Amino acid sequence: MATLPVYSWRLAPDGFATRRQLRALGLRPGGQDVAAQVERPRRRRGPLVAYLYRIDRARPVRPMTVRRAAALAKANAARRWCPACRRDAGYVIPAALGMCTPCAYPEPDDLV
Repeated sequence: MATLPVYSWRLAPDGFATRRQLRALGLRPGGQDVAAQVERPRRRRGPLVAYLYRIDRARPVRPMTVRRAAALAKANAARRWCPACRRDAGYVIPAALGMCTPCAYPEPDDLV
């Protein structure tokens, strides 16, 4: 197994990009393996690592279709739905609570 080349922060050569940088260019990794990595040192913990992909092997982002947009809207709506009160909370319900804030933390007057 070959090891990945490791570059210092902001010193990676041209031709490499992170996933976020590829997306800004309208590209995606397209199934290619990680080509290199960049490490940013930190004081008390291990370094931050960002994986790099080759730009010349990247593929264009697939366009959003009507069916894909509808599926995404349905999934986002499901994240806003409170299972306790069965209402749209108006925001994405925190996974830690599992319900909207008024259901998770009822007012003392609501308990009567």
